[in-house]
Amino acid sequence: MKFVDKALARRLESAEEMPQVDCARMLQKLRPEIGAAFEPFCGGHVIFAGLNSPIGHAAGLGFDAALTAADLDRLEAFYRSHGAPAQLDLCPLTDPSVLELVSKRRYALAELNNVLYCPLSSPMMADVPPDVSIQRGTPEEAALFSQIVSHCFFDKTAPPDGFADMLAPLFALPEGMTYLASVSEKPVAAAAGRIIPEHRIFALFGAGTLPEFRNRGIQTALLRTRLKAAAQAGCEYAVVITRGGTISERNCLRLGFRIAYSKATVIKHWDSA
Repeated sequence: MKFVDKALARRLESAEEMPQVDCARMLQKLRPEIGAAFEPFCGGHVIFAGLNSPIGHAAGLGFDAALTAADLDRLEAFYRSHGAPAQLDLCPLTDPSVLELVSKRRYALAELNNVLYCPLSSPMMADVPPDVSIQRGTPEEAALFSQIVSHCFFDKTAPPDGFADMLAPLFALPEGMTYLASVSEKPVAAAAGRIIPEHRIFALFGAGTLPEFRNRGIQTALLRTRLKAAAQAGCEYAVVITRGGTISERNCLRLGFRIAYSKATVIKHWDSA
């Protein structure tokens, strides 16, 4: 496994950055009332995908050069203009100036995640269980895909407003990949990914299996299927960003993924001192 230096970390961070840009771009077309926006910023992007959206923060910044106070002023102005708190990712391989600046301005910790990666140089078999079929998703199945993923992530509460809208770009972009797994012709699981050709990275996300069909190896089969497709598409690494100790992390580690680093998302609400 290759040592994770700053150059590789920048590529891995695109797995969080570019799907967010996709989402904001498509929301501008599909739901303009949300006011979604994105723009290049300090080597990465700042992204807004709607108030209270589970995505929409600055990512990929601080790898090429130090951030200045004026840079952070611009970032904060972007989010203030949308009535949203400022949020950005802190990767341990970015320039130390990023951490210094957000510490001085009393940003709070919003989320901790592990970034896992896996080289895609060796051939991989899909190994689909005999009673399971896996097919690529189609645009006509976008609502079904969203329904499955929403139920898996929020089986006891209603999903946040706009959660399903995050998945729409996957069915409109050639770099997006979606899959549905069925048992006895009943769709029971879904998974997605996005090829990032400029970095030869494949971002894995949007995976879930309905509770009554778990522990059958379906998600492992979906993961293998996506990795095989990513390798065939010329990607060098697959990337998963997940909280530590989750089933997703366990499944990835079993298939040869390794933790590249842990990172934080920090946030500043405008009523903060």
